[in-house]
Amino acid sequence: MPDHVHLLIRKHKDLAEEMIEKIQALSRKRLVEVGMRAIEHPTWTRGGWKVFLDHPNDVWRTIGYINENPIKQRLPRQRWPFVKEYDNWPLHAGHSPTSPYARALRAAGRYPR
Repeated sequence: MPDHVHLLIRKHKDLAEEMIEKIQALSRKRLVEVGMRAIEHPTWTRGGWKVFLDHPNDVWRTIGYINENPIKQRLPRQRWPFVKEYDNWPLHAGHSPTSPYARALRAAGRYPR
């Protein structure tokens, strides 16, 4: 997008705030290097915005939103070689239905049948 980005990041060992900070710092550095931003130009709002998704259905809904966002702005659909197709993690094939995560979803009535 011309004035913002959407990232959907899988659960990670780093905190969301740390990942946002690293992504902002490295992308700003690269934009300056390629001449797309002056070094004194502010690039990002500090901290970004984060939402935690706890169910594959929420992830799929968000993927749809991210994929359609450029289309709404009359921009081409975006494809990136570093983007991995979502595999329903953590409820992907082979997951343990007795994992703490699965038990928590079951207790909340959100475990898929």
